[in-house]
Amino acid sequence: MTAKLPQVVVFDLDDTLAPSKTRLPDQMAGLLGRLLSRTQVCVISGGQFGQFRTQVVEPLDGIGAAHLDRLHLMPACGTQYYRFINGQWSRVYLEALSADEKTRAKGALEACARRLGLWESHTWGAPIEDRDSQITFSALGQEAPVNAKRSWDPTGEKKLALREAVAAELPDLEVRAGGSTSVDITRVGRDKSFGMEKLMESTGLSKEDLLFYGDRLDVHGNDYPVKAMGVPCLAVRDWQDTVAKLEELLGAEPVA
Repeated sequence: MTAKLPQVVVFDLDDTLAPSKTRLPDQMAGLLGRLLSRTQVCVISGGQFGQFRTQVVEPLDGIGAAHLDRLHLMPACGTQYYRFINGQWSRVYLEALSADEKTRAKGALEACARRLGLWESHTWGAPIEDRDSQITFSALGQEAPVNAKRSWDPTGEKKLALREAVAAELPDLEVRAGGSTSVDITRVGRDKSFGMEKLMESTGLSKEDLLFYGDRLDVHGNDYPVKAMGVPCLAVRDWQDTVAKLEELLGAEPVA
C-alpha cells in the first residue's frame, strides 16, 4: 500500500470493462462497486446512454452498489455527460449534431462503405445509428455477436480505410475508428480528450488526479486522445486484464 487511489478512475467500456456491447461481468461489477465506495469513477465510451444503462448501471444496481453519485457516465465519446442526482440519472450536457451534419455523415458512411465493399448484406440491426451527438457506423449492426465482430476486421485495416475515406468527404467533422467494427463521427475535437476536459471542469481536478484504463491506447485507437493530452493511462488487453490491474489498484491507500 505505497500508492494512493486517484481522485477519479476512468474506464473505456467495451473490451475494457466488458466484452463489446455486453453487461459488466459479475466480477467486474463487484470491483467497480468496491471502487465507488472509495473514490470517483468515470466510464467513457462511444455507445449511447441506453447502452450504458444496460452494460453498467443495471449490473451495479444488481449488486446494490452504493455511492452512484460518484459515478460519471460519458456516452458518445464524451459528447454527452450524465450524473446520478436526487435519485435519478440526469443529463449534464449534450453536444448535439445539426440535422445537416447528421444527414451528411450518414450519407458519407453508406456511400464510402459501399464503395469499399464494407456494406454487409447480413447485419444484426441497422449499420448506422444516430446518437444525437455522434453518428456511428457498425459494419455488422449494433447487436452483432462478439465473435462475429472480432473476426470481421482483426487487423483494423477495414475500419481505418473507411475512416480515411469518410474523413475526406467530411472535412468539417471528426471521423474516428471506434470499436471492433465501428466508425464514429462527431464535431471536430469531440473525442475522449474533450470528455476528460469536461470531467476536470466539473470536478475541479487536474490531469494528475485521473487514471485512465483503456484497451485502445495505440496511436490509431479511440482511447489515444486521452493519452495524448497527458492523463496517466494504463493499457489493458481485455476485461480480465482490467480485473487484475484493478485488484492491484484497490490495494492502494484511500484518497485523502
